[in-house]
Amino acid sequence: MAEKLTITQWAEEDRPREKMILHGVSALSNAELLAILIGSGNTEDSAVELMRKVLNDYRNNLNELGKASIDELCRYKGIGPAKAITILAASELGKRRKEEAVEERPVVLSSRDVYQCLHPLMCDLPTEECWVLLLNQANKLIDKVKVSTGGLSATAVDVRCILREALMKRASAIALCHNHPSGSIRPSREDDRLTQQVNQASQCMSIRLVDHVILTDGAFYSYADEGRI
Repeated sequence: MAEKLTITQWAEEDRPREKMILHGVSALSNAELLAILIGSGNTEDSAVELMRKVLNDYRNNLNELGKASIDELCRYKGIGPAKAITILAASELGKRRKEEAVEERPVVLSSRDVYQCLHPLMCDLPTEECWVLLLNQANKLIDKVKVSTGGLSATAVDVRCILREALMKRASAIALCHNHPSGSIRPSREDDRLTQQVNQASQCMSIRLVDHVILTDGAFYSYADEGRI
């Protein structure tokens, strides 16, 4: 009889963790996902094979598995209380995720949308800060990230940091925004230079710069509205 291979002896693309890295989480079976959670099997079965047997006993239904008790799961060789708790905790998280409402992402289509997204965060700041809104293809907000903090009248912004954030979050578009604690919305030469640099650099990455907004408490200046982007 041929000797059974352990998971570490499997082809890299067949190991659950490596398979997830190579092909994404959706490529894994339920048994493979559970195997990642428990980490190891027993002397006879790999973690994947063990979880296939467990799932088979619960009609390959995750809802049924989630109803199991710790004692019931501990009857399987290779599953102790810690692994049983991990399986049931994951089942509970899946149930809670299903029950939670999907948060609607705001859509950023205008300079006022940029202003309204960031005004609550920036209107009372005593020093300058620069933030970037990361947007998807439909201009829905992915995230808002502070990219620099400066002094009373200026903040140094590294264009590479802005693009790094956009690439990491797979943004298709960005909107830049910084505040003027002085209360003046008039852009400086440095603001003009930054806008030009970000616009040129983002174009090289096929990322749209939709606007650069300068805000104060109650007013804002938009490079897009002024036709300068």
